[in-house]
Amino acid sequence: MSERPQPLIVGAGPAGIRAAEALVKAGLRPLVVDEGPACGGQIYRQRLVPDGRSTRDLYGSEAAKAEALHRDFAALDGKLDYWPQALLWNLRAGGADIMVQGTSRQVAYDGLLLATGATDRILPIPGWTLPGVFTLGGAQIALKSQGCAIGSRIVFLGSGPLLYLVAWQYMKAGAKVAAVLDTASFAAKFNLLRGLPLFPGIVLRGMRMTAELKLGGVGLHYGVGDVRIEGKNAVEAIAWRQDGMEHRLACDGIGYGLALRSETQLADLAGCRFAFNQRDRAALPERDAAGRSSVPGVYLAGDGAGIAGADAAERAGERAALALLQDRGLPHDTARATALEAGLARIGRFREVLEAAFPFPVHWMRDLADATTLCRCEEVSAGEVRAAISRFGVHELNRLKAVSRVGMGRCQGRICGAAAAELLAHETGRGIEAVGRLRGQAPVKPVPLTLTLAAEQEAAE
Repeated sequence: MSERPQPLIVGAGPAGIRAAEALVKAGLRPLVVDEGPACGGQIYRQRLVPDGRSTRDLYGSEAAKAEALHRDFAALDGKLDYWPQALLWNLRAGGADIMVQGTSRQVAYDGLLLATGATDRILPIPGWTLPGVFTLGGAQIALKSQGCAIGSRIVFLGSGPLLYLVAWQYMKAGAKVAAVLDTASFAAKFNLLRGLPLFPGIVLRGMRMTAELKLGGVGLHYGVGDVRIEGKNAVEAIAWRQDGMEHRLACDGIGYGLALRSETQLADLAGCRFAFNQRDRAALPERDAAGRSSVPGVYLAGDGAGIAGADAAERAGERAALALLQDRGLPHDTARATALEAGLARIGRFREVLEAAFPFPVHWMRDLADATTLCRCEEVSAGEVRAAISRFGVHELNRLKAVSRVGMGRCQGRICGAAAAELLAHETGRGIEAVGRLRGQAPVKPVPLTLTLAAEQEAAE
């Protein structure tokens, strides 16, 4: 009789690490696959090579958490299988196609735990495709992994806690941060006071970062709108309107992001049922408090199932692993499961506070110029999308994709999908929840053509 297939964990960030730890503790040997070269995910991304920076230099006040996660995952060596720099590009019932070192391997699994994380959410603005414009996450990768800045005079633009964190990290690293442009009003920040009873340490740490940015000479601007990035062949300046006045600032690097969006393509391929989440303004895979999806044997944890941050991801990863153990009829700590769910519920309430303090600028799509590129992969402008909506009477996002090519490029809608949905909702006068979501399809990310041919040849032989 063959051995029972391994549980498969996708993602070696906070959620995936804690899930793996719980399964190993219970005597299972999971397979962990991750696209990164080392564990930690985006938030606790490790350096590519030693460069003299300390953990404190890299992660600031989160250094102890990063060290603990890296150390705990290293302690699992020999007790699990770990495939770094591996892309899981397709899922089917009980099986996965995973590209490792240029070769696609078919893996059978018994229990799938998706901890796929999130990427930056953006809206197109004039000039956003110029060289020198990075997402906030991209700017963070450059600093953490490569030890370099995205420019010599940098502006950070957008909304969300990550905006201030990345700006502060750059300032502490010695980079020249010229300004932080927040799309939310200053008055919205008073909502953070409601978070003090829930997580006083996080709120006070955020206030301290903001104060240090101000004391460091960084201009803090709130309620910015009508933003445009200027330059011929690269970023030269950024202009915006604030309180009825025009502003312009010279810069050669811009970090931009409007909070985060969940990576849900694999959950879609796994057959999970989705429901619209108003807080995240996106359709998300359904899960119960334990992390069970609508598909038996498929579990969801971390930002890939709803944005809640690294602390929530750790708890959710462990809780989902306990659910897997319970569903297998294996011993599991029910008291620990209850405590984890209580902690996640508390973080969920805090997430509502953050959303009020850093609201999404829905109104931006109303004033988006027709000439602005919306889908950079396929070079589709906002005007072309508007024309397609009008010409074909489009009301649904996948139909818009079919008639305009939005979302058909290399990013598979990761960058333009949110903007296309917002524009479709605005143009048709419908709620964002009514326009649908881009369906996931394999391969979820580009794979070499030679890989596909090799797989077909092997199957034919």
